[in-house]
Amino acid sequence: MEAESADLGARARPAAVSRLSLTDFRCYPRARLDCDPRPVVLVGPNGAGKTNLLEALSFLAPGRGLRRARLADVDRWPAGSGEAAGPWAVAATVETAAGTVRLGTGRDPGGTPGQRRLVRVDGRRASSQSALASHLSIVWLTPEMNRLFLDAASARRRFLDRLVFGFDGAHAARVSAYRHGLGERARLLRDGGADDAWLSALEDTISTRGVAIAAARRALVARLAAAAAEAIGPFPRVGVALEGTVEAWLDEAPALATEERFRAALRATRGRDAEGTVGPHRSDLAVRHLAKGVPAARCSTGEQKALLVSLVLAHARLLAAERGETPTILLDEVAAHLDTERRAALYDELCALGAQAWLTGTDEALFEPLRRRAQLFRVCDGVVAPGRWSS
Repeated sequence: MEAESADLGARARPAAVSRLSLTDFRCYPRARLDCDPRPVVLVGPNGAGKTNLLEALSFLAPGRGLRRARLADVDRWPAGSGEAAGPWAVAATVETAAGTVRLGTGRDPGGTPGQRRLVRVDGRRASSQSALASHLSIVWLTPEMNRLFLDAASARRRFLDRLVFGFDGAHAARVSAYRHGLGERARLLRDGGADDAWLSALEDTISTRGVAIAAARRALVARLAAAAAEAIGPFPRVGVALEGTVEAWLDEAPALATEERFRAALRATRGRDAEGTVGPHRSDLAVRHLAKGVPAARCSTGEQKALLVSLVLAHARLLAAERGETPTILLDEVAAHLDTERRAALYDELCALGAQAWLTGTDEALFEPLRRRAQLFRVCDGVVAPGRWSS
């Protein structure tokens, strides 16, 4: 597996952030990092602003970022002030297989109530956040995700959709349109007296987008299952499967027939199902520890962390093999929760793949195996600066 990853790394080109700029973002009035494609290590005390930098990067993907924060809550609040300094903004220069692209995003100051996000690609306004997924694939692991296998299925769906974005940039737009359609249908049914033609039009959109979402997830999970079933050094082999009604229908019939079946189900349940009990918004990602033959939810906390790392690495290998490009991987305090053997194996795999991973930690010693293979930045009190490895 190590030789295979090294071969993939030689052939794949990392999608790497070469410059990251922040304005009025969390604790940063202004910040700029200039990077190369190697892994980036961010070291500093707790509360210094390391995770804020990862969150800024996560906004270069569709969605609400790794903290799922309200946009207005990301604005910087200067010490002693009673209000935010202004709407936040993040800009990045990204080196991709297709060339250099400039991405920008931030809170729209004219939004109501400040919850609209603007996106620019090469200086031009994009119609939606979905445009970001066409240029950069970003996945992340944070301490809050330690309960991913124990929490509600919605968290696992979001995790899976981020993996799909790397292969299908249009997936983000489909998910957004599907959610909007579900919300409109639910509102009309709750209010009562909805026009049949309007409901039918909404249900047509929901079924079309919903089947496309289920098909994209289903296709990725099938390929990911093969990649994750391979052991990566000391990391466990992982079994993954997609569970859901629409996915089961796709096993039995082609997409068009499944769309019609979905439409019929929506129409038949109008009187008792405003929220929708059938659809990809109810699906779940089932994960198993293959060697132990048990669901991830029954594994120890350490094993669950190792399973998550295995999935992220399998996804990176899949992207490298199929698209010739590795994702940007954000790992917040992950190293501290791995034993020495797995930590070294993780670093070796990231470097073999050529992935630009961003890793945070309070202890520089945790990253000693990366000394000559990564770039170091020190973060303290909202200030980030290039650092030198301790001798």
